[in-house]
Amino acid sequence: MRFLEKARNHRVFAAAALVLLGCGGKKGGDDEAAAKAVVSAQTVVVQPQAFTEVVGAIGTVVARAGHVATLSAPAAGRVGRVLVTTGQHVRAGETLVEMDQAPFRASAQSAEAALSAAERAYERQQRLAQEGIVPRKDAEQAAADVARARSEAEAARRAEQLSTLRSPISGVVTRMAATLGASVDPAQPLVEISDPTSLDVLLGVTPTDAARIRPGTKATLSAGESASGEPLGVGSVVDVSGTVDTATRSVAVRVRAPATRRPLRIGETVFGRIQTGTRPSAIVIPPEALVPEGDEFKVFVVDAQSIAHEREVKVGGRSAAGVEIVEGLEPGERIVTYGAYGVQDSAKIAPPAPSGGPSTAAPGASKKPVTP
Repeated sequence: MRFLEKARNHRVFAAAALVLLGCGGKKGGDDEAAAKAVVSAQTVVVQPQAFTEVVGAIGTVVARAGHVATLSAPAAGRVGRVLVTTGQHVRAGETLVEMDQAPFRASAQSAEAALSAAERAYERQQRLAQEGIVPRKDAEQAAADVARARSEAEAARRAEQLSTLRSPISGVVTRMAATLGASVDPAQPLVEISDPTSLDVLLGVTPTDAARIRPGTKATLSAGESASGEPLGVGSVVDVSGTVDTATRSVAVRVRAPATRRPLRIGETVFGRIQTGTRPSAIVIPPEALVPEGDEFKVFVVDAQSIAHEREVKVGGRSAAGVEIVEGLEPGERIVTYGAYGVQDSAKIAPPAPSGGPSTAAPGASKKPVTP
């Protein structure tokens, strides 16, 4: 009886051992299968190529320096008439704003009367001095009074003329601050006229990018806020500002606008791509090959057995051709491009299935390229 009980216990222990062994073998098989997970993705071999670094920036069309006129009232007064509005085309000499003429006319008449009185006083003092009745210094003082009165009369006449604001150039009214009946002073700009045939594009870049831009470099311009807008031609950088705008924290880059098929309009939004330098032999990869990881980037390098290994890389410049890698990749290495977001380290990479065929992509693999 005791013998039968021992035999029964041995069979139980053997069965338990087989169960444990089977469980352990299954777990190892799962790990091996996970390590050999197959991901469908595109790859490319890295090769050195010429790379032109480009800085992209949004800006606006502005009038060129020396082709803008700002007009103010010659003296304090009231606006009598406003004859134009913002955006209106005007010709040189055309009347824009008229001040109330009465005060200017009265001031001119008063100055003329004072000049006449000073001239008569001078003639009298000159005659008396010649006769020895008054000292010679009195005649000299009278001469000084005439000169001062003549200057004041000329200023009053000039103010009366300038109280009618006329455009000094042909152009477009880009600012109108005059309001009928409003009081104004000489420090207050009332009208601004810009020549629409002499324009520049003012782009805003970061201080870091500004350090790489030099006058004379080319800038490809397009309408709107991206490079995909209407092509406007290629301009050249005229000047890079030496200061940072306190409001936008950007540096202004002035680009000479090229001749375009349609006229540019002041205030229009323009996107510019400025070439900052060309390297004849650089490592350039497609943007979709980069996978962000915090503040850094990584790529997946595929070995001879088609196994992907993640590797951290350092990004340099960017352009329409791709992204420059300055550290982390060597020529001749194969990397994952389209589908990199669905790849894990040590995954096996397979070429994409033909269109319409079954896909071997791992669950969660992204097919949408993402630009960093």
